[in-house]
Amino acid sequence: MAGLPFRRPAPLLRLLYLWGPAAVWMAVIFTVSSSSSLPRLSAPGSGAAAHAFEYAVLAAAILRAVTGADLSRVTGGRVLQAVALSFAYGLTDEAHQSFVPGRTPELLDLAADAAGAAAGAATVWAWSIVLAVRAGAVPDDGLTVERGRRDGANAFPEKRPARFSGS
Repeated sequence: MAGLPFRRPAPLLRLLYLWGPAAVWMAVIFTVSSSSSLPRLSAPGSGAAAHAFEYAVLAAAILRAVTGADLSRVTGGRVLQAVALSFAYGLTDEAHQSFVPGRTPELLDLAADAAGAAAGAATVWAWSIVLAVRAGAVPDDGLTVERGRRDGANAFPEKRPARFSGS
């Protein structure tokens, strides 16, 4: 099949590829929130842990989408975007629970949602940095990339912001 031109995926397929996991996970959260009778978790704090886990996964899926499924494109701004979108979904989920018999919206649940979203997105961001450092794309300090000889012969190396795409 050599010689065939590379075809970009159709925009709808790309959209589904990027946002599908987040949409599916939102549907899972919505389905669980729609249940009037959830099993009670006996351990203290286990309800908050469940909320945090749900929203950590959601934030990771949203971060995947906003970076185009490219870990090298994870930035602080995109992490904040993923956390904000996850938090916004958490707000709608708590509002939705007010219409479900036997369920009530809780501020502590929303706080657990936000904490989980922040933890999930931060974990993906940290992992992207680890992978970039292992690939040699950024120095270990993660702050700057120095141009010049590595043996220190260049007394005035040019400094520029670190990028994940290489030096």
